[in-house]
Amino acid sequence: MNYEKLQFNLNAYKETGEILDGARFLIHEFELDDENFLGFGFREELEKNSVLLTANGEIGDMQEVLIPRNLFDFDLTLVLNLLAHEMLHVRQKSPKMMIMDKNEREWQAYYEMLFHTNFPQIPELSDYYKNFFGEKALIYYGRMGEGSELQLKYLQQKKEVETLLKKINNSNTSTSSVWHF
Repeated sequence: MNYEKLQFNLNAYKETGEILDGARFLIHEFELDDENFLGFGFREELEKNSVLLTANGEIGDMQEVLIPRNLFDFDLTLVLNLLAHEMLHVRQKSPKMMIMDKNEREWQAYYEMLFHTNFPQIPELSDYYKNFFGEKALIYYGRMGEGSELQLKYLQQKKEVETLLKKINNSNTSTSSVWHF
């Protein structure tokens, strides 16, 4: 994938105010579309330095993904991972899957951002974001209920997330040593 060309196209969408079209362009380019996807709409921006996307709709119904107008002010790799997260929610809420438990849906979506098992074409996040989203995944894992059937179902994946986080933290510790003379 030519990211310079992709960024050029996104900048054109941004300059002309065609943010929804730019988002549709990305899900097409990265094969994220789903038959349960109704389309994009706008949501309020939280702050200039934070971004939130949501998949809205009842489980079993078509889903609309709401994005902020400033979506393309953020790093392209982050945006692609956030779109993949929401498009996985679109699938999860489809009549085919109907994953009822929110904690399970969020666990799967955050796990996807770390390991790209459903969308291998999505680029890998920086260690900073892997750590951030890995911690979020573990929060949702914890909310499944201690020793629950859901936790047992995802125990191996939890170990993978913990191993990844440990690796990231060990890497950051070894590169940020302070030398005293």
